[in-house]
Amino acid sequence: MKFQILVLGICMLFSGCSVSFKGITIPENVNTYYVENFQNSALGAPGDINQRFSEALRTKVRNESRLKYSEQNPDIEFTGNIVRFTLMPEAPQAGNTVALNKLEITVTVDYTFHKDETKNWKAKQFTFFRTFESDKDFVSIQDRLIDEIFKQLLENIFNEAFTGW
Repeated sequence: MKFQILVLGICMLFSGCSVSFKGITIPENVNTYYVENFQNSALGAPGDINQRFSEALRTKVRNESRLKYSEQNPDIEFTGNIVRFTLMPEAPQAGNTVALNKLEITVTVDYTFHKDETKNWKAKQFTFFRTFESDKDFVSIQDRLIDEIFKQLLENIFNEAFTGW
């Protein structure tokens, strides 16, 4: 037992001074983040989708990392745009009907890491979709579908930003 603690201590000492949480690694000198309100240029998208997405990203980073939100000189910044909100038929059937519809949302994200500009990325696209039965009223399930799509988009953005340091 003492040997395992010693090995763990040595590994932490030589780990490059970083902290790992939930499978991510954030350098010790990175403490703050900022999420600018995303823009909405997606035709047909709900008017508040950009605010909902921005707040969901803020919450994701706050809840799943040790970083603190700061509008003043943050170490990391996220900015972006919701560029596509598409509702399209899927799974055609006989008689010019479809069994499923698909809602697809695409966001572009700029990630700025002020302490190491080689880690930055610009206009990286993230897309995800959900299908639903065509006999469902889209308006009545739209918010649930958006939340499900956001969950996966946020996971992908978070992983892209905080893995591979």
